[in-house]
Amino acid sequence: MTTFASYRTKVLHLYKTTNKQTSEMKSFMELKNILEQSDIRIVFQPVVSLTNAEIIGYEALSRGPKDSMLERPDALFSTAAKYDLVWELEYLCRRATLEKAKDLAPSKMVFINVDPKIINDPRFQKGQTQDMLCQFQANTGNIIFEITEKTAIDDYKGFCCILDNYTSQGYKIAIDDTGSGYSGLRTLAEIRPNFIKVDMELVRDIDKDNLKQAMLKALYDFSVSTNSKIIAEGIETQDELATLISIGIPYGQGFFLQKPLPEFSEIPGSIKQIILELNKRKKRELYHTSMTLPVGEIAQQEQAFPSSTVGNVALDYFSQHPACQGITIVDNERPVGLLMKNKFLANLATQYGIALYMNRSIRSHMDKNPLIVAYDTPIEVVSKSALARKDDDIYDYIIITNQDKYFGTVTIKKILEKTTQLELNRAKHANPLTGLPGNLIIEGELDKLLKENSGNYAVLYFDLDNFKAYNDVYGFERGDKVICFTAEVIQQDLHSYYNRESFLGHIGGDDFIAITRGNDVTKLCERIISDFNHRIVDYYNHEDCNRGYICTKNRHGIHEDFPIMSLSIAVVTDKQRNYTTILEIAETASQLKKQCKLNWQSCYCIK
Repeated sequence: MTTFASYRTKVLHLYKTTNKQTSEMKSFMELKNILEQSDIRIVFQPVVSLTNAEIIGYEALSRGPKDSMLERPDALFSTAAKYDLVWELEYLCRRATLEKAKDLAPSKMVFINVDPKIINDPRFQKGQTQDMLCQFQANTGNIIFEITEKTAIDDYKGFCCILDNYTSQGYKIAIDDTGSGYSGLRTLAEIRPNFIKVDMELVRDIDKDNLKQAMLKALYDFSVSTNSKIIAEGIETQDELATLISIGIPYGQGFFLQKPLPEFSEIPGSIKQIILELNKRKKRELYHTSMTLPVGEIAQQEQAFPSSTVGNVALDYFSQHPACQGITIVDNERPVGLLMKNKFLANLATQYGIALYMNRSIRSHMDKNPLIVAYDTPIEVVSKSALARKDDDIYDYIIITNQDKYFGTVTIKKILEKTTQLELNRAKHANPLTGLPGNLIIEGELDKLLKENSGNYAVLYFDLDNFKAYNDVYGFERGDKVICFTAEVIQQDLHSYYNRESFLGHIGGDDFIAITRGNDVTKLCERIISDFNHRIVDYYNHEDCNRGYICTKNRHGIHEDFPIMSLSIAVVTDKQRNYTTILEIAETASQLKKQCKLNWQSCYCIK
């Protein structure tokens, strides 16, 4: 006998089944109508260079009719897959895209999404895309087939053969959603795409996630070795953008840059400015040390809260932002306290913690004396201050202000990472013999000097006289020791006269360059020459010292007497001339050096 409960269950099941069938029928009819009426909308999202803020192309994105049940692309394409109509839908989307793309500038690319399954379809391989391109007068070199990695590829060998056919015709290939699909690195290794599009889940909050940063750095290194280009998808914040630029990711797209629009749109001027400024900052870091890089340049611009905020609001914020470890408390734009998550949760865990803190303002239990530093404070100074805190506070956020107003926060971890990175940068671009900054950093320092336009500076060019003859007689090993000795003398005297307000670089060989603030360098030059002359004799044997010269062949193979080495110093200042380019400084220094060389002993010339 059928019970009432079992009867009710059957009725509900039948009702749900009927409703599901009705819904499926509606979605099928909607798709059928879309295909018959070509009722598809195409929107375009720009793919932007993260180095110069130029748009390199647009990704074409398909949408169903507005306000319909298939408006969203996921609903549209999943319905097409269900009824085996993916080919028909993609053909419609591709045709609509190319029709619009005929008005696009020839230099811009169009990224067209393609399901791997339809590439095997004989209809795809018969040249319909080529026919469309001819019809709409488009260039195959501008078309990028974007293969989504969310669909498994079963036959790599056959799939690659088909792709080879298209690449031989000039088409390019992009792998979409890298990091979220079935095949992962194998897809990249087998297909060797022109572009690798990183899934937005890897980009989301990458500024706060060291593991994601490490993964993207590895993927970037892979792309360099395989001559592919990475496009980071789903950029939604300035901090994500800044992290991607610091890693070196060349291209990106996302709502922060520009949302998808029906027309080929530019990105806002303000966004261009942000990209260019972030790249300038990255370039400046190349020439910085931990004593010159302002801590504000690595600050994170986190949301701040007023001191009237109650505990449950703070708890909700921490829950919604797991990567956030602290909240800055700001009143009237000025920081007044800090609430670290670990300390807040520890208070809540006490016997009456919930009752005491959840509905009361965080003013009562915030740290009222956090470490607050100005934007321009060098990170080395901040690091020392941070490490001097009590053990319980070592890992607390450091609050950054700009003109006494709240600007952002930085962690001790970020400071130590940046310090290490700066040291590695300096080492990478340093002269291997002396460890002094090499040509790339020297150019940066000179460029910075001219751009500051602050005046009252001196550029000193040092050159050893008769060094080649010494090298020929005493050998390269002794010659290297003389170069290191020269660097040591210049550096010691520079620091004794100008402390840290100076720069010394090693151009190469026996040439050095120094920059000082203050163009009265007469006493400095005299001190350097005196120390050099006094100690250089230690690098000769007694016989040569007593004789005052060494005898060896000159450049023409004729024996010649060469005096003990001397030091020429050409000094360029802005006393008589306002220099605008590095070349102008170099030309003046070269003329002064020639004057010095006319003197057969250590000397200096100042202009």
